[in-house]
Amino acid sequence: MAGLVGVVRVEGGGVAGEVLGRMASSVRYRGLERARWYVGERLGLVELRHWGVSAVGGGEPALPWRADGRVVGVLAGELYNRGELARRLEALGEQLYEGSATEVLVAGYVVWGRRVLELLEGQFALALHDARDGSVLLARDRFGAAPLYYALRQGDLYFGSEAKALFASGEVEAEPDVRGLDEVFTFGGARAPRTPFRGVWQVEPGGWVRWRWGRVELGRYHEPSYPEEREEPPGAVDELGELLGASVAARLGPGGEEVGAPVEPEVGAFLSGGVDSSVVCVLAGGGVPDGLRVYSASFDEPSLDERSYQEALARRYGWRHEIERVSAAEVGAVFPTVVRHAETPLLGTTPAPIYLLARRARAGGVGAVLTGEGADEAFLGQEIFKEVSVRRFCLRSPDSLWRPLLFDRLYPYLGVGSRGGEFWRRHFLDAGPETDPLCTHLPRFGLISRIKEFYSAEMRDALLCWDPLEELRSSLPREFGSWSPHDRAAYLETTLTLPSQRLGAEWERMTAAHGVMGRHPFLDGRLFDFAAALPVRSKLRVLEEKEILRRWARRVLPAEAAGRARQPLRAPVFPAFRAGTPPDYLPELLEPAAIRRVGIFDGAAVAELARRCRAGEACDYLESQALVAIISTQLWHSSFIQETTRWLQPMQPIGSVHP
Repeated sequence: MAGLVGVVRVEGGGVAGEVLGRMASSVRYRGLERARWYVGERLGLVELRHWGVSAVGGGEPALPWRADGRVVGVLAGELYNRGELARRLEALGEQLYEGSATEVLVAGYVVWGRRVLELLEGQFALALHDARDGSVLLARDRFGAAPLYYALRQGDLYFGSEAKALFASGEVEAEPDVRGLDEVFTFGGARAPRTPFRGVWQVEPGGWVRWRWGRVELGRYHEPSYPEEREEPPGAVDELGELLGASVAARLGPGGEEVGAPVEPEVGAFLSGGVDSSVVCVLAGGGVPDGLRVYSASFDEPSLDERSYQEALARRYGWRHEIERVSAAEVGAVFPTVVRHAETPLLGTTPAPIYLLARRARAGGVGAVLTGEGADEAFLGQEIFKEVSVRRFCLRSPDSLWRPLLFDRLYPYLGVGSRGGEFWRRHFLDAGPETDPLCTHLPRFGLISRIKEFYSAEMRDALLCWDPLEELRSSLPREFGSWSPHDRAAYLETTLTLPSQRLGAEWERMTAAHGVMGRHPFLDGRLFDFAAALPVRSKLRVLEEKEILRRWARRVLPAEAAGRARQPLRAPVFPAFRAGTPPDYLPELLEPAAIRRVGIFDGAAVAELARRCRAGEACDYLESQALVAIISTQLWHSSFIQETTRWLQPMQPIGSVHP
């Protein structure tokens, strides 16, 4: 696991070690014990790691620099092509002393400038200070697997792996941003560069921010593209296997650091029982002689539980399998901590079991875990892609009575009472015209936006003349309209949902909370580009998702595992918060005075929802989503907006400062 924090000032005078100490301490779970510092006349940087940086001759090593001390940088995350880049640099005459990913990054910047970003393969956030022109460059990996926040105050730049690090400086205040919050209740998460905090921004996935003397410039070094081929290339299945195998192997090896005697984490994996995580575990298991450490979550509710599939695979391949039994009460109990790490309101409780799984893995000595994240976006695995197919099929014969019945087949893991019926079908067909560039996602956005029915009058007034959908439409790439509907949906999933929800609020934050690095083999650049160029029918054939991946998976998995239908990770909602054994914090959190004090939601509407929940009357998807959104928003506000002063408490500086 890793993190970074930093401050750069317009005026000289230095950055106080106390400020940097507070910022680093606020995210100490990212690797405080191996912090490396740099403090200059106007700049302060801290790089945090749990592993990979081993002291040379005792003490903490200084951050690497180049060009007579004029360029220095920090890296949070991993570069999986560090060795390849190091060899290229050495062939050009660059001498590398420690061989770390950070040193390779700094040396690469000196040689190639900002173009080095296009050469990096991994999951990372970085900051580079170039004293030759006084600039600071911030950047983030192309998928947004690593977070990076920043804020400007009187021209000074504050940045860090989490927003709480900025607030810990004592110089950046925490205030709600109503547009950022409205994006959460429209898309499921704030869309970069916006965040739920006013004046606090996030670097876009595949983007960079350049600060120079108090002014910032924004740009991108990567934009997803979908050059779809007409036919599947010969040997595509073999190539897929080679790319996936290489990606898993890279993420099993060193995390990109070699200093003295490198310290590396034990690598495990998370297994859901679906095809994505299963193939990753099979490939990884061959590279772990003592048996792969595998972790799974199970639930009391049968519709959520996949234990039988997980155990069958673990027995077959001899993995060291541990199951975290997640109860509804435990989901409710850890939810305030989950929200504090997510730093955003949530629409579901899924992050809770990930948090608990990461805690178990860390307790067992595992510092990095492989996951199947990214496969759905690369190979059209989510239900939204099937929605596109069924919707287009229905609209070709709008008077058909039987075609809309296909929508009932899209979510087999939901209970009968949660799907089906005329409302369900019209929801998909009447969401918006096919000419709308967002037509693939309008049904989903419409469902999420039902949360806004609980807005207070003040919140509605604050959002007048603001349309998050229109802002999203205006930001789409020029070639977006030339792509197929499925590719347009894939772009929106990859650039909108993946970084803000699946990687951001869920995987990265929940694993980082315990100092565990989530590694995602399907989010390899070469593999993802290979998938993006495949014909849609190679990935989605009728209503069978990830078709080419399943073809390859049949070579390494039992037939029932390779062909098993997708069941996304979900967690209990109503049982976690309803009467009987409700969490201690819940009554006070939802009382009318508390709702009015925060001001985002209407007290009377929330009171009625709370009553229905206590009485066991609230039961559908829309009410569960609204309940989680309201609870998490109240918790978010309490953690950050009402308690900002807690970050101003004096904290001891950490480590030693290297000039």
